[in-house]
Amino acid sequence: MIELGKMQKLLIVKKEDFGVYLAESAKDGEKERVLLPKKQVPEGAGIGDSVAVFIYRDSSDRLIATTKRPGILLHAVAPLRVSQVTKIGAFLDWGLEKDLLLPFSEQTRKVREGEEILAALYVDKSGRLAATMKLYPYLRQDPPYRIGDMVTGTVYQYAPNFGTFVAVDSMYSGMISREEAPDGYPVGQLLALRIANIKEDGKLDLSARRKAYEQMDQDAEKVMRKLHEEYGGVLPFDDKAAPERIREVFGLSKAAFKRAAGRLYKEKRIVILDGEIREV
Repeated sequence: MIELGKMQKLLIVKKEDFGVYLAESAKDGEKERVLLPKKQVPEGAGIGDSVAVFIYRDSSDRLIATTKRPGILLHAVAPLRVSQVTKIGAFLDWGLEKDLLLPFSEQTRKVREGEEILAALYVDKSGRLAATMKLYPYLRQDPPYRIGDMVTGTVYQYAPNFGTFVAVDSMYSGMISREEAPDGYPVGQLLALRIANIKEDGKLDLSARRKAYEQMDQDAEKVMRKLHEEYGGVLPFDDKAAPERIREVFGLSKAAFKRAAGRLYKEKRIVILDGEIREV
């Protein structure tokens, strides 16, 4: 079976002036053959020879073969450059003569001509190859990492009810929880992340924060800076405040804030008194 969007080895079963026809076997009928244009035919290739080709559709919507390997294969994820933005969507350069359509409905944000984005390749309802920025179904769930490993991830989607979805090394499925990052991160942003947990299904829980003991110094300086610069040295609440208020002011969880305040208190840089935190 000739498969759209994949590299396949097919046999040359017929030669014409404009190219050769390929099929899985010499017995396959005309409907089970695909054209490899003359300029793509390897030099010296003849009837019965095997050729590695990629199958896609030409500008007339006909199946066609090419010996070029595109920048992405079916159901894979890869970085592709936006070559054009039009009224029907964006077009991506994937290394073939005909650019790949990224419909507006498959974009998780507006894209700009010339930028590089992460995309997956799928077959749409009309049987054509298309790109999507909604990567969740296409990312792998067999990560080679261990808890605590530092990795690089690209944000591909933000869902307020869940969190920030990340493609780790452009390949594996991960998420930063909404508790850690309530406002998420911009789609396309590259982040240095820590593997906080590996779920039974292989999906990764990620954190942009370091381990607690490594993060404490950074958080303490953040609290001290805001206390001094924005509150004139007197914070009108202490470490017993509601988690929502702490996150709104400092962008920290209550636990992280308590650790930071504890560090500053031990260093005698603050005092905690009567429901307030004061700079010494």
